[in-house]
Amino acid sequence: MPTVETLLHGGSVNTDTGSTGFCAITLIRGEKLILVDSGHVGRRKFLINELAERGLTPADIDLMVVTHAHWDHAQNCDLFDAPLLIHTHELQYARNPHENDWATPRWTAAMLEFESRVQQIEEGYEIEPGVRIMHTPGHSAGTIAVIVDTDNGPVAVTGDGIQSAQVALTKQNALVFWSEKDARQSIERILAATDMVHPGHDNPFRLLGDGRFEYIVPKQLTITGLDVTDPGVVIDRQPRPPEVMPGIETQTLVRLGL
Repeated sequence: MPTVETLLHGGSVNTDTGSTGFCAITLIRGEKLILVDSGHVGRRKFLINELAERGLTPADIDLMVVTHAHWDHAQNCDLFDAPLLIHTHELQYARNPHENDWATPRWTAAMLEFESRVQQIEEGYEIEPGVRIMHTPGHSAGTIAVIVDTDNGPVAVTGDGIQSAQVALTKQNALVFWSEKDARQSIERILAATDMVHPGHDNPFRLLGDGRFEYIVPKQLTITGLDVTDPGVVIDRQPRPPEVMPGIETQTLVRLGL
């Protein structure tokens, strides 16, 4: 049976002058070595190091899956020569992103289609026995999850279809660029398939029911270069409120020519 291993855990750092996302980067070991998402360039050396600790190089990866085309999930795709799987709707959208979509710069499609390694896929695509694609739109037009049948039951590698345990509990996507309705339906669909989730910006967790969850691996993050005793530094422990992109009502497949 295939296995699922987190190379780099996800998280987010938000400030009053900007924010950055650290997406989870996941390795599936089955008949193929499958990398799910590659992160942004600020994580490049860390990704290479994590592969090296496992005796691997980027050349050993057989297949890449891009859960969606946002900059924080896909920038390091050029490290790999492997075919790159992406949902048809996502690639089409990346070629013509909404003007308010700050997560999909206009160069995104050119980055993904570099050297023509892209393979467009859709709902139900089977990468190999026990590893299949679920289309989970809402966060973006073509967000996908990878459902992996492991010895311990099915596992969902969700990208930003489910960013965190809190999103799974509330059924409210943290950041919607496509459709709030689709986002909620996608969360429900993922959780109907499994209670074991490897989310886009959190540590892997299992839902326990009754509004409870448990992390499979505890959170661990070291922030350097910040003096918390500086009077100008304020630590706000409140979670970032859910955000919906302005102009979302124009986000339709018709606009994409689909």
